[in-house]
Amino acid sequence: EVMTHPLFDLTGRVALVTGAAGGMGHAMAIGFAECGADLLLADINADGLARTAAEIAALGRRAMPAVCDTTDLAQLDALFEHLDREFSRIDVLANVYGPGAISQPEDTPVEEMQYVLHGLGVARFRACQLAGRRMLAVGRGSIINIGSIGGVTSLGRGQTSYGMGMAAVVQLTRELSTHWSSRGVRCNAILPAQVLNPGLAERLAAEPELENVFLRGIPAGRLGTVEEFGAAAAF
Repeated sequence: EVMTHPLFDLTGRVALVTGAAGGMGHAMAIGFAECGADLLLADINADGLARTAAEIAALGRRAMPAVCDTTDLAQLDALFEHLDREFSRIDVLANVYGPGAISQPEDTPVEEMQYVLHGLGVARFRACQLAGRRMLAVGRGSIINIGSIGGVTSLGRGQTSYGMGMAAVVQLTRELSTHWSSRGVRCNAILPAQVLNPGLAERLAAEPELENVFLRGIPAGRLGTVEEFGAAAAF
């Protein structure tokens, strides 16, 4: 039996995690389960979702996978109806999934900008709103947005759409925190720098010199790992 500080005990709580099939979403879902939470897991990747759910079941917690594109507002509404039916509560929303794109700003198609700003701005807002209404009704809850260092500084490298979208996530977090904290609903964001995931590993394999560019801007002198997000999310 692992002894944990009671401050981090999530027994009886329900967390909804988007992007839960892999990477940060997977790590955060496992972190919540290790602290005792039950979970509704959302992702478009059914196989990855099933693997995450199986890991959580092995920890003795309830995990319900929901194959869902969280950038589709109709599917997002349906996801929360599913949550109401299965769990009748939500204590934690972890907004992890968000689209990205790379293009030089002089060439960026307007459609790319609309796609990214919708996924990171509009859809993330809607998820927060749907969770927030339920949390405000009971006077407690925690919303965690995964943002990016790209939302507070320019990374260059053709990430204008992504940077603007993540800036929206940062401001969304500030706005909701200001509006809702006094009513028992906290809203925080985690803003990582470069975190090693399959997508980034591919980019580094194609452009090996990129890793040193990243490391020069990271005081710790190493890339982040997805496993580190479980503890950050529990905190």
